Amino acid sequence: MLTAAGWAAFAPIKLPSRDELFEIPAGTYARRMAGDKVEILPAEIYLTHGANDVLLLRNLDNVPQIFGPVLIMPGQSFRLPFETVSVNDFACTAHASGQMRVVVDEMPAVGWPRLQWRAARAWKKMHS
Repeated sequence: MLTAAGWAAFAPIKLPSRDELFEIPAGTYARRMAGDKVEILPAEIYLTHGANDVLLLRNLDNVPQIFGPVLIMPGQSFRLPFETVSVNDFACTAHASGQMRVVVDEMPAVGWPRLQWRAARAWKKMHS
């Protein structure tokens, strides 16, 4: 166990893709129009510069969705790479509040910060 924690704290971060995928499920618009409070996207999305710093939105619904200045047609995907550490607010019709924040954090430093980052990603993956 100690060896695994040591590896997680010091090993370089390599992910299979820099994309962080979020999908808008089919029927989202119809459910909202029926009065269902559909929460399909988190209020804040966290990305890590240099690791998973490309937001990928996929519209599986049967109506167009707006994200910032972009219209995402049914069946289309939109990739938005982030080049710097930043906090970004976007209008988003797929989100119940109509707003979504994308936070791009720095790559975690070696040691405890990297171990925490890996643990948080594992926890998120287990609960999504």
